[in-house]
Amino acid sequence: MKPALINLLMGSLLLSATSHAGTVVVRQSSTPFDAFAVRDLVLQQHQWQELLRQQQQITILQSLPIGCLAVTSPFDYFSCGHQFYRPYEYQDRQIFIQIDPPVSDNPPQ
Repeated sequence: MKPALINLLMGSLLLSATSHAGTVVVRQSSTPFDAFAVRDLVLQQHQWQELLRQQQQITILQSLPIGCLAVTSPFDYFSCGHQFYRPYEYQDRQIFIQIDPPVSDNPPQ
């Protein structure tokens, strides 16, 4: 009795679940349409958005702003207000790449 009741409840839950497919476009079949061109355009737009997102995440400085503090724990980095930068050697020059706020080894007490 119990397995049948559980199956009935699970089936009704599955049937009542809603799903979202995104934008649906309805057109007449006589209208010319190139699905591959649309697919390529959407792919190009997605790649462009991804490149913009990646570029926004990486901030590289050739010199730090005045007033940054050097910190050595848990690793060497610089604290510049609410921004944090880690030094790297690149082509025999030192550059600074923005990082997320470091987590301290010693939690506040």
